[in-house]
Amino acid sequence: MRSPRIEFAVGAFLLLALASVLVLALASTNRNWGFGSDSYQLKARFTSIGALRPNAPIKIAGVAVGKVADIQVDPVKYDSVVTLAIDSKYKDLPGDTSAGIFTNGLLGESYIGLSPGGDPEPLKPGDEIFLTQPAVDLIQLVGKYMFSGGKPADAAASDTGETESSAPTDEKQP
Repeated sequence: MRSPRIEFAVGAFLLLALASVLVLALASTNRNWGFGSDSYQLKARFTSIGALRPNAPIKIAGVAVGKVADIQVDPVKYDSVVTLAIDSKYKDLPGDTSAGIFTNGLLGESYIGLSPGGDPEPLKPGDEIFLTQPAVDLIQLVGKYMFSGGKPADAAASDTGETESSAPTDEKQP
């Protein structure tokens, strides 16, 4: 015959384990419980988004102010159209705000960095940010430098007609 104390202890342990898993699950998410947060949407068009993904952070001066809501391809221009969900407390972003795609560290996550301008007219929900900077593809840059674009300094100088030494020489020019 089982003791009621043991059954109670096992049940309490299972409830504690379930509560711990729930707390961990909530701590690793955005804590919105599946409901939309108080935000408004802006759009930005990029020629290249690199490794940017939905739910990537949007930052101003390193502070998260929103997240990437959606990424689509424009069927006419074949650009990436990124929908930004900005927290409503940042609703007065200037109209000349610029957006760029950056990476945390050398191989970190991609995020969108916003740089507010000085326009007195704010962006309205649904507006498009026109000043954008695409993602930098490090692999492509390294490949260009290694295989075709990386010239030594003296070769680059000779292409422009400069020489290594600009000191006068004793030789007479014909």
